[in-house]
Amino acid sequence: MKIATFNVNSIRSRIDPVRQWLCEHQPDVLAVQETKVQDDEFPLDAFAGIGYHVIFRGQKKYNGVALFSRLEPENVVDRLPGDDGGDARFLQADYGDITIVNTYVPQGREMHSDAFAYKLAFFRCLQAYFVEQITPTSKWIWVGDLNVAREAIDVHDPERLWGTVCFCQEVQDALESVVSAGLIDLFRLHHPGRPGLYTFWDYRVPNGFKRNLGWRLDYLMATASLADRCTRCEIDTACRGADKPSDHTVLWAEVAISPCPPKKS
Repeated sequence: MKIATFNVNSIRSRIDPVRQWLCEHQPDVLAVQETKVQDDEFPLDAFAGIGYHVIFRGQKKYNGVALFSRLEPENVVDRLPGDDGGDARFLQADYGDITIVNTYVPQGREMHSDAFAYKLAFFRCLQAYFVEQITPTSKWIWVGDLNVAREAIDVHDPERLWGTVCFCQEVQDALESVVSAGLIDLFRLHHPGRPGLYTFWDYRVPNGFKRNLGWRLDYLMATASLADRCTRCEIDTACRGADKPSDHTVLWAEVAISPCPPKKS
């Protein structure tokens, strides 16, 4: 099973790179964040005929999540229990016996702001939900733009950037509380301790991508039963180097397992 995640920073602006990545790399599931489009305006026609089911939850101009998949999704959940923010940031579906949760965690804007408080609250909701749902035998994968640099090696200048909304003790602790529900960071499983490997390069930093002034903000987390069978997890930087790119790029993993099709009732 091949699964990928990509913050597209507007699905309508990134139709071509998303189509191209799907057609060239043939993932079983691609999770997309920051689609920035209302549901009735999602560009479904642009993805017709390439062999993917598409589900989504969006809103005008901001946020939005989607899942492209080869298997038809079942048991779709489009709101995080306990989250009263009303934003389109959560989308869950079952693909056979594997559950995938796609999230776009709030960025937080400024420390000590209402937006930052909402970010921490969103993590608390995730932690409570995962603790309730995940068991030792669960086959769950949590993916998306989590807007947290988990370690100092996940940012290009940790001393200068420490204390910002995506790199501070509060958000690292919040992320760890969710991970402790029974999840493993697939990228670090395969690349332990390696610095300079990022998924996001800010548009506002001059030549930030060429200079590799990035952050690792996007993640693939899996329960142990799947992490034990993960054979690869890589960052595809080609998307960030293309014309008119998103500020993020694709993160993908391969797991030596096929989702079992649902039993017929």
